[in-house]
Amino acid sequence: MEAQTEREQSPEEGWLRRLVGEWNVEAPAPDGEGTIKGRETARLFGSWVLLEGSSQMPDGSVHASLMTLGFDPARGRVVGNWVGSMMSHLWVYEGGLDAAGTTLTLDTSGPAMDGSGASADYQDVITFEGEDTRILTSRQRQPDGAWRDLFCVRYSREG
Repeated sequence: MEAQTEREQSPEEGWLRRLVGEWNVEAPAPDGEGTIKGRETARLFGSWVLLEGSSQMPDGSVHASLMTLGFDPARGRVVGNWVGSMMSHLWVYEGGLDAAGTTLTLDTSGPAMDGSGASADYQDVITFEGEDTRILTSRQRQPDGAWRDLFCVRYSREG
């Protein structure tokens, strides 16, 4: 294991640190009926950011999730993963910031939503709107190469 040496913080690391804090979460329910509400706690774990979420679904069930994000200086990319209690797939991320430094796009692949057993390309796009609001849009690549939004989650910083 290679020892981490002191180095200047990258723009990506600074962006990731903005995630740290307590967040209220709100999203439309998948069926369009009602709203999903929850909470997320994001904390530092060395140079990583751990985001632990819990949401109550309109049917009363509770879903938990854990996202881990960090910057890999050797690759010059943000890397990480996401797991949720509602599914068995481990989503592995790699991505980067846009030129404006407001949006992080994380590429991943996983099971196609059509139940075919095929794999599909996805992106989770996280955009800060000021320091206290962020939006996560999850989207899937279509056969023609275009991206189709699957859902959008709004995070509001507590306090």
